[in-house]
Amino acid sequence: MLARVNRIVDGEQLRRVSRHGVKFRSSIVMASRVSTESDSPARFGFIVSKQVGGAVTRNLVKRRLRALAAHTLAENPVGYDVVVRAQSGSSTASFEVLAREWEQLVAHLVESR
Repeated sequence: MLARVNRIVDGEQLRRVSRHGVKFRSSIVMASRVSTESDSPARFGFIVSKQVGGAVTRNLVKRRLRALAAHTLAENPVGYDVVVRAQSGSSTASFEVLAREWEQLVAHLVESR
């Protein structure tokens, strides 16, 4: 579980990061990152639509993404906001495949700082 300070839950903030952030796309996830003040905590927001699947499937995808985000927070705890939108392929992907895509996402978004 991500701490409250590390979550983006406000719709306006989700839209701001999605629209104005540096983009990353794959067949499983799409993400946007916005740099924040260097001392502000990193925050993640997740968008998992009904196109991904039913409620059980969507919640599974969100739990997996949160676990990967928690791992990323341990390594890079400050200075950015990230919004991750799960694509329909994320429902059938294994955790290992999702983790590989996540590592590519993190590498791309860190390079673009």
